[in-house]
Amino acid sequence: MPQYETLLYEEEDGAAWVTMNRPEVHNAFNARMQHELRAVWRGLRGNDDVRVVVLTGAGDRAFSTGIDRTETMGDQSPARGERVVGSGSTPFMFDDPGENIGPKTCDLWKPVIAAVNGMACGGAFYMLGEVEFIIAAEHATFFDPHVTYGMTAAFEPAHMLQKMPFHEIMRLSLLGNHERMSARRAHEIGLVSEVVPGPDLRQAASWAAGVIASEPPLAVQGTLRAIWAAQELSRAQALALGYAFVGLGTNQDSIAEGQATFASGRRIQWRVR
Repeated sequence: MPQYETLLYEEEDGAAWVTMNRPEVHNAFNARMQHELRAVWRGLRGNDDVRVVVLTGAGDRAFSTGIDRTETMGDQSPARGERVVGSGSTPFMFDDPGENIGPKTCDLWKPVIAAVNGMACGGAFYMLGEVEFIIAAEHATFFDPHVTYGMTAAFEPAHMLQKMPFHEIMRLSLLGNHERMSARRAHEIGLVSEVVPGPDLRQAASWAAGVIASEPPLAVQGTLRAIWAAQELSRAQALALGYAFVGLGTNQDSIAEGQATFASGRRIQWRVR
């Protein structure tokens, strides 16, 4: 089992649990966490034991509050030579955190569920913008303080625009640190798929992860690629690629596994959300 300085990592019944573990700074990501998240996402690509991932933050105060501002912007960690953000004397060569911390940017095409357990703001949106769905604790909040502190919000709302209506991400971005979106409101607009009491968050995420892990992984990953492509392409383009995704995401083993489930007569204990 891999060991990290800033993350907790565990595997359980086909699911990997990745916990950002810097609760003393609300799970803000420093250079070390950025590189460790990249290592996790890239490493999981070749780990066939893991079929689904749950991403969360340590404690109950924050999922993540984005980049750790106590680290000097553009500085490097002298111990490892890891750049935090920025690349030198001009703005045209820029090491964006999103190149490391987002699962899709790191080419991981296994389902990632975010379990949001408190504040999620700013740079946390890099990750939330690249997960399949979000389950939130009742006390979770979402906001983006960039403009309040004199910075343009660009990458983060661009990610979230894929998950939120235009007017909602615009309001969240422009009001900065002066307003926070509640978990209830996030659920109303479709950003969050489920809201649960804080103590029930892990159980809710574990149930969803367990269901996904029980299904044929090729079909799951093929479905993932098809839906993400459909979000970014026109309807006609997405439908034209549908045959390719079905062909790539289906084989005899996958069909046999699904047929065995169907033929067994075992009733699935479904639930209503």
